[in-house]
Amino acid sequence: MFHIYILFSPTKNKYYVGHTGDLLEERIRKHNSNHKGFTGGIGDWELKYSEEFPTKPEAMKREKEIKNWKSRKMIEKLISKA
Repeated sequence: MFHIYILFSPTKNKYYVGHTGDLLEERIRKHNSNHKGFTGGIGDWELKYSEEFPTKPEAMKREKEIKNWKSRKMIEKLISKA
């Protein structure tokens, strides 16, 4: 199974949208580790939303759809409906 997920960092006051074929808990742990990149070095990323898909292309399509919104309000609306 594949997942899309939305993380939130209170420190950055930002959302992050991604996809993974790993366990969600493991992926979040990696985001909270001290690595380089957008989520690196913060350590307070919280899972706010996720969806499950049978294939990677389906998950990637949904991730791209959400990222193309470029709207915090739409992301928060999606999260509030969950």
